[in-house]
Amino acid sequence: MPNDKPQSPDELLQQEFNRWAAQGEGPKMENHHLDITEKTLRRMDLRAGERVLDLGCGSGWAPRLLARLVGEGPHGFGQVVGLDISDEMVRHARAASRDFENVMFVQGSAAHIPWEENFFDKVLSVESFYYYPDQDRALAELFRVMAPHGRLFILINLYKDNPYSLQWVPKLKVPVHVRSAEEYVELLKKHAFQNVESAQIPDDTPTPENYQTTSFHSLDDLKAFKRVGALLLMASKPDVRNAAPAYTIY
Repeated sequence: MPNDKPQSPDELLQQEFNRWAAQGEGPKMENHHLDITEKTLRRMDLRAGERVLDLGCGSGWAPRLLARLVGEGPHGFGQVVGLDISDEMVRHARAASRDFENVMFVQGSAAHIPWEENFFDKVLSVESFYYYPDQDRALAELFRVMAPHGRLFILINLYKDNPYSLQWVPKLKVPVHVRSAEEYVELLKKHAFQNVESAQIPDDTPTPENYQTTSFHSLDDLKAFKRVGALLLMASKPDVRNAAPAYTIY
């Protein structure tokens, strides 16, 4: 008897990004997002010994950048955890990161982060947050796993204030959230984050005149999209500790 049970939003997301992994899209993301990510890393004030989560890590290129910045120092040996819904992306990330002792990759959902409370000093999420079906649940989970005074950095290219980004929404095969910077700021504040602010991060990567784009109506629109830039959301967890659950699952 066929199984007619509809797929959950997370299952649909996993299926789509497994398809991306099979098509070799993971490493391409580094080329597309490296400029804006490096600018974000400079704002993160990363220090040796810190514990960092990359939420939506894809093929692991950003965790490898992070691992170099939080390696061994006077405050200990920094640890980076990459989490992704796609088990195939995680497989690629592990294979490409064998030379890094302070990186590990975990398959899981932003709605149920498989990690302990009050752990991460910094959290980075590059170009994945608008895909998460339940953004409220994802923020609640991030709040739970972040250490008191921990810092959150969410970087996304799809948002209302960059109208050029809206051109590629119809091409996506899974539902996405499209909010403004102001709406995202209010969402973070609703989840008790403090020092919430936003910034626009232009992409200064040169665009060749012969570049062929399928995501934008024209090459000029692609260039304008990069000039307007990505949205960077920054926030802090207050000086509070989340209680551990009253049960343990073995």
